[in-house]
Amino acid sequence: MTGPLPTPPEPTDPTGINAVLWRDGKVDLLDQRRLPRDVRRVVCEDVDAVTLSIREMVVRGAPAIGVTAAYGAVLAARDRARSDGPDWQAKFQEDLERLRAARPTAVNLGWAVDRMLAAAATAGAEPEAAMLAEARRIHAEDIAMNQAMARLGAGLIEQQGAVITHCNAGALATGGLGTALGVIREAWRQGKITRVWVDETRPWLQGARLTAWELARDGIPATVITDSAAAQLMRREPPTWAIVGADRVAANGDVVNKIGTYSLAVAARYHGVRFMVVAPTSTLDAGTPTGDTVTIEERDAAELWQAAGGAPDGASAANPSFDVTPAELVDALVTERGIAAPPGPAALARLLPP
Repeated sequence: MTGPLPTPPEPTDPTGINAVLWRDGKVDLLDQRRLPRDVRRVVCEDVDAVTLSIREMVVRGAPAIGVTAAYGAVLAARDRARSDGPDWQAKFQEDLERLRAARPTAVNLGWAVDRMLAAAATAGAEPEAAMLAEARRIHAEDIAMNQAMARLGAGLIEQQGAVITHCNAGALATGGLGTALGVIREAWRQGKITRVWVDETRPWLQGARLTAWELARDGIPATVITDSAAAQLMRREPPTWAIVGADRVAANGDVVNKIGTYSLAVAARYHGVRFMVVAPTSTLDAGTPTGDTVTIEERDAAELWQAAGGAPDGASAANPSFDVTPAELVDALVTERGIAAPPGPAALARLLPP
C-alpha cells in the first residue's frame, strides 16, 4: 500500500528576500508597506489575517498574492477541519470566496484559490498535509517559472545599455526572483544592462521603495525618476527596453498592470523603445476577452493626499490602482512557456497550458 505523498520542502527564494513563507504552521509575510527602512514581518495565524494582509498591501504583486492565498487556504482548511469536523468544506469555501475578493484585479489570486479548492475536494477529513503540499507546489512552480522567464527575456536583449521599469515585479512581488526584475537580474549577470531607470510609481512608490531596494541589494546600478520623467528620459537617453510585469493579461493580449504602465508604453512606442511584459501563464486570463472588461481596483483616495499632507477643502481625487495597456503597444510578452512577439489572441492561445 502507498501512503499520502510527502509534503514538499519549503521552496527557496534565490534572492533570499522571502516575501512569503510558511513557517511554524503560519503564513509569514515581509511587510512591504514599511520597506526599505523598516524590515519587519507579519505573521498570519488564520485566513482572515491573510485576507487582510492582501487587501492592505502587506503583500502585493500578482504572483506573490497567489502564493500567499494558497498558504492562506491551508490555514482555512486546518481551522475548519478542527472546528467543523467532516463538514469542514462548506465554511472553508466561504473563507476562500472572501479571500478571492480581497483584491479584484490581479488574476493570480482567483487562480490560486481555484487550485486550492480543487485540492480540498480530495483532501479528506484531515486536510492540512495535502493542502500544504499543493500550496508549496504553487510556490515552487512560481519560482521555477520566474527562472525560465528570466532566461527567455534576457535573450531578447541584444544591445548593451540601460533599461527602464515601472512598479515592482521582483522577488517582493513573486515567490522569488521576479518577473520583470528576474529578466533584469539575468541580463545584468550576462553584462547586457548598464543601468536600470526606475519609475517611482505613485502613489505607493513601489519603484522608489521596493524595486530600488531590490536592485541595490544585488549591486545593480539603479536611478529612480518620477513617473512623469520617463518620456523626457526616452527623448534624451533612450533605454534599450522598457520591462514590466503584469497583474492580468487578457485573451487579446491587453495588459493590466500598475497605474502608469500605459503611459510608459505610449512614451516607449513614440520614442522607439521596445516594450517587454514578463508574466507567468497563471497571469494569462483566457476568460477575459479584452482589458476593457477587467474590473480595475479603485483604492482609497486618501492614498493620493498623503504626500500633500491632506486634501484641500472641496477637492476630490480618484485613485485607480491599475491601467490597461493595449496589446499593440507590447513588443514581446515573455512567459515560462515561450514568447509572444507581438502578443495577440492566437499567440497567447499557444502559450496557455493544455
